Amino acid sequence: MNFHIKNGRVIDPQNGVDAVQDVFISEGKIAALGAAPAGLQVDQIIDASGLIVAPGLVDLSARLREPGFEYKATLESELQAAMRGGVTSLVCPPDTDPVLDEAGLVEMLKQRAKMQAKAHVYPLGALTIGLRGENLTEMAALTEAGCVGFSQAEEAIVDTNVLQRALSYAATFGYTVWLRPQDAFIGKGGVAHSGPLASRLGLSGVPVMAETIALHTLFELMRATGAKVHLCRVSSAAGLELIRQAKREGLPLTCDVGVHHVHMTDNDIGYFDSNARLTPPLRSQRDRDAIWAALADGTIDAICSDHTPVDDDEKALPFAEASPGATGLELLLSLAVKWSDDSRGAISLSQAIRKITSDPAHLVGLAAGHLAVGANADLCIFAAEGRWSVTRDAIVSQGKHTPFLGYELPAVVHATIVGGRLAYHAQAANNTANA
Repeated sequence: MNFHIKNGRVIDPQNGVDAVQDVFISEGKIAALGAAPAGLQVDQIIDASGLIVAPGLVDLSARLREPGFEYKATLESELQAAMRGGVTSLVCPPDTDPVLDEAGLVEMLKQRAKMQAKAHVYPLGALTIGLRGENLTEMAALTEAGCVGFSQAEEAIVDTNVLQRALSYAATFGYTVWLRPQDAFIGKGGVAHSGPLASRLGLSGVPVMAETIALHTLFELMRATGAKVHLCRVSSAAGLELIRQAKREGLPLTCDVGVHHVHMTDNDIGYFDSNARLTPPLRSQRDRDAIWAALADGTIDAICSDHTPVDDDEKALPFAEASPGATGLELLLSLAVKWSDDSRGAISLSQAIRKITSDPAHLVGLAAGHLAVGANADLCIFAAEGRWSVTRDAIVSQGKHTPFLGYELPAVVHATIVGGRLAYHAQAANNTANA
């Protein structure tokens, strides 16, 4: 279909656009900005008066739970959640069941996602077979099957010889290794940030040095191998300072932060709220302030949803026994806009949108996250001043758990367009709900 999106405020951070202008879509591409191209026959007009027209969001960490964990979530439910949140491209970790360590499994996942005709799905392949940290996977075959990088998800590699071999192999072929910096033993079994709060609550702690020790080791191996590394969900001020120094040194390094950590601290655990049981744990106010500073100065390259749907039975347990994770696909845009609002002018809306569109797209190497003429027509149309209440009923994801339950958040998505298809429209969704 050919679309005419009229009267919207177009924000395209990559191309420096922030202006009210029309957008025209034809054959799945951005056909024109401003004036209509000659001869274009429009099939549908979308009035975006008072709304923001932005690139579709690019999420660097969204667990879709298929294959193997369909009782927690399904591709259908989570990709529909992505559409409700304006997320048009997402990267999924390899910790499914079975693990994404064979080309056939990756091809099956991509095919099933393609059949949903919603968000673009980009899997990460397992770095080691079964994520056991022993034997390397066939990275070339996994890349050919569609993997955009290689990860251990939450499983640390204990043997640094194995990690060195993995980085050396990845460097030889230009692959990027995605790792969450965590020592295999320090903080093992911990459920909260090591500090006064954890001590008062009697919760086992995860100290900041679990992150910094892993970073020191990884940077030494990067110097030796030349491998490109993306650090996932950095959580501490000390870790961010090490990353800042490594970037100044010139190491080929990028990193992201989970959107929950942009706003919350360990105090938000409250009275053992299992919805705030996350990995890595919510850390101190000082760490949260450092995250804001690192986002502002570019040390942190992107914000991800860290979408990890968990079923009710696994959350209805004492805090230390509850499964970590929270839903995030539908909150990523709202929490990015809230970050801009809370900064009191220090972070513009365009800067916030950049961290969830063009910046993550660039570090993955995706042709996404911008609205230049000829680009893929992946768009999110939303009301920045709109408000919605985070309730279980409002969340489309099969995972209903988030520490933001009960919050009123900004940014209401009105429409999501993927590859030139209207994949979500709020009015149509409301009509379906009311039927």
